[in-house]
Amino acid sequence: MHFPISGVTIDPIYLIALGFFVGILGGFFGVGGSFLAGPALFAFGLPMNFVVGTDLIHIVGKSIVAARKHRALGNIDLRLALIMVVGTVAGIQVGVCGIEALKKINRVDWVVGIVAIVVYTAISIFVAWEGWHTSKLPELKAKGKTENQSAVAKDKMAFGRFTRWIQQVPLHPKISLPHSGIQSISVWAILGVSFIGGVFSSFLGGGAGYIRMPCMVYLLGIPTHIAVGTDLFEIVVSASIGSWQHALHGNVDILIALIMQTGASIGAQIGATLTQYFTGPRIRLAFAPLPLLGAGLIVYSLLTGHHTK
Repeated sequence: MHFPISGVTIDPIYLIALGFFVGILGGFFGVGGSFLAGPALFAFGLPMNFVVGTDLIHIVGKSIVAARKHRALGNIDLRLALIMVVGTVAGIQVGVCGIEALKKINRVDWVVGIVAIVVYTAISIFVAWEGWHTSKLPELKAKGKTENQSAVAKDKMAFGRFTRWIQQVPLHPKISLPHSGIQSISVWAILGVSFIGGVFSSFLGGGAGYIRMPCMVYLLGIPTHIAVGTDLFEIVVSASIGSWQHALHGNVDILIALIMQTGASIGAQIGATLTQYFTGPRIRLAFAPLPLLGAGLIVYSLLTGHHTK
């Protein structure tokens, strides 16, 4: 099927299957799945500026479905999410400006591709190391604790001094996040994490959950299940704003996004439901190899020139 907006030809069955698979990832890991969706679209032949913009708009619908499921499961910290939106909006503007600057010198594919390879590989290595380390800690089976509460306590043991240092940064204003079990944390720490996520969202595509979700867990100390649900809620806002900004600059192929959404809406519900059966460290261990697959797809596309066909 030919898509006149972006000028590429892609089998719609591939797009539906890709959307379904990415939907499961988004619901389960709390990320938009752009670390795989973006590289896959690039490998299908979609130019990188269209990859970024189209992946953003596709993620909006899928994240709404997954976020509603997580809301029902009690996995969303609304206070945290609303503060993060502010930083994300500022970061999005920076990322969009970066893409437009690269378009002018015709360097979008290579620059964005190389940045994505470095970021995805680094995330994969770090999450794998931390998840393995945490899984080796002794199980906590305190009387009266549920399995999920024990997993949260285990997370806090793993994050230790560094997370406590972030939470104790003496920059005001400071707030409490009772739903996430945090008594006090600087608003600036939350804004910093969300700003970085916003930059990556509009520069590499997707909701940037592959950056924001690990930062929420490892830096802010948010329990994994709540980080997953809250990040999905925040992705709805950030991806909506980012896709609108990219649409204004002609970087969105709405037909491709709609076809992918048919599979993603089903996969997102399945993924969100699965989080009930896994503890935090296991979710992170399962997540670890996925960004590496995305990095491999980009390397293949850049070296073979397949994306230019």
